[in-house]
Amino acid sequence: MTDVLDIFSKPKIKEKPKLIINPKILADYREKNSMVPSELMHLGIEVEFKHLKVADYLVGEVAIERKTVSDFISSMINKRLIRQLEELQQYQYKLLIIEGLEEQELYNDKSEIEQGVNANAIRGFLLTILLRFKVPIIFSKNEEDTARFINLIAKKKRQEPSLNVKKKSLNKKEQLQYLIEGFPGIGPKTAQKLLKEFKTIRSIINAPLEKVHKLIGKKSHIFKLIDEEY
Repeated sequence: MTDVLDIFSKPKIKEKPKLIINPKILADYREKNSMVPSELMHLGIEVEFKHLKVADYLVGEVAIERKTVSDFISSMINKRLIRQLEELQQYQYKLLIIEGLEEQELYNDKSEIEQGVNANAIRGFLLTILLRFKVPIIFSKNEEDTARFINLIAKKKRQEPSLNVKKKSLNKKEQLQYLIEGFPGIGPKTAQKLLKEFKTIRSIINAPLEKVHKLIGKKSHIFKLIDEEY
């Protein structure tokens, strides 16, 4: 009986308060032009600006690409977003935020007239992002709404962002294509054309410039540099 009484009479030991680390994210320098970083700071998040090779924001191992509605449409047309989505594959977790639905519709029945893009083309591209690139899409009303989404992600992660990109291993074909894409102006489709025609990188470099020009047009000018001195 005494033991039982002792249990209840012992003073409670106060637990040390857990140290809560404020969320911190990395933002690309170009994001200084938007209100999102200041909105994040207003929410109590520490924002550090860096030159990010991939994505606009890094929250731990989550890479976030932010597009306004108009930027999304233009980058869809000029294929820039395709390249950015390919680069996002280096990260295990990635997101695309399409911002500005409060002021501008992504598409409607007049899209083809106003934006020069068929509404079905936009729908199809959204499906490509989800199904081919496996990138979830978040639609936000404005910059404040975008910041609140990023704030929630940061609070869930609560860890220092890492610049060490976890790259997936590439097979032989992907490695060859990656090397050719290293040439300025050479994208995935052009790299594939060159490799299908010449088979090896050595053959591409040794091929007559006229033949390369016939295959890829003006983009072939970069190969003139191969014989130039530093």
